[in-house]
Amino acid sequence: MKTISLIILLLFSLGAPLAAQENKDEPIEGELIEGELTFTQQDTPAGNDEESLDDGSPEEGSLDADIEALKKEVLSLNRDLFILEEDLLFPSNTQFSIFLSMDAGALFSLDSVQLKVDNENIANHLYTERELAALKRGGVQRLYIGNLPAGEHEIIAIFTGIGPKGRDYRRGESIVIEKTTEPQFVEFTIADDSGKEQPQFDVRVWE
Repeated sequence: MKTISLIILLLFSLGAPLAAQENKDEPIEGELIEGELTFTQQDTPAGNDEESLDDGSPEEGSLDADIEALKKEVLSLNRDLFILEEDLLFPSNTQFSIFLSMDAGALFSLDSVQLKVDNENIANHLYTERELAALKRGGVQRLYIGNLPAGEHEIIAIFTGIGPKGRDYRRGESIVIEKTTEPQFVEFTIADDSGKEQPQFDVRVWE
C-alpha cells in the first residue's frame, strides 16, 4: 500500500514541471508576439505621416488665399481713407486743383515748375527723368490741390528747362479764373510747335 502511494506521489511530482513547461511556451491571451510587434511599429507611423501631409496642403493653400484677400481689403481701405481725408481737408465748395500734361520732347525738356495764385507762391516742383518719361507717355500730374474762395483769381505757372538748341529756357503762363462754389480744375499743357520750332504752353479750366 505504501509502495503504491509512493509511486502516485512520484508521478504527480514529475507531471507538474512538464505541464508548467508546456504552458510557458504558449502565448498568453492579449500579449503581442514579437513578430507582430515589429510589423505594427513600422506601419503606424507611416500612416500618420501620410495623413499629416494630406492635411497640411489644404491648410497652406487656404492661408495664402486669406493673405491675398486681406491685402486687397487693406488697399481698398487705404483708398477710401484717402478720399475721405481729401473731402475733409478740401470741401467741394472751395476745392481747387492744378494739373500738368505734356506732349513735348524734341523742343523742350522740363526741369522745374513754380506755381503762384494771386502772386503768392503755392508750389515748386523739380522733375526726375522718371517723372518726365511718365508725362511724355501721356501721364497727367496733379501739381497742387488746395482751397480757394469764390471769386476772381490769377494763376501763374513758370516753367524752367532746356529749350531749342540746348539753351536754357524760362517761360511763364497765366490765366484769370472765376472760382465758383463747385470744385475747379486748371490744366497746363506743354507741347512742341514744330512750325515755329518753339515749345507751346496752353492752359484751360474744366469743372
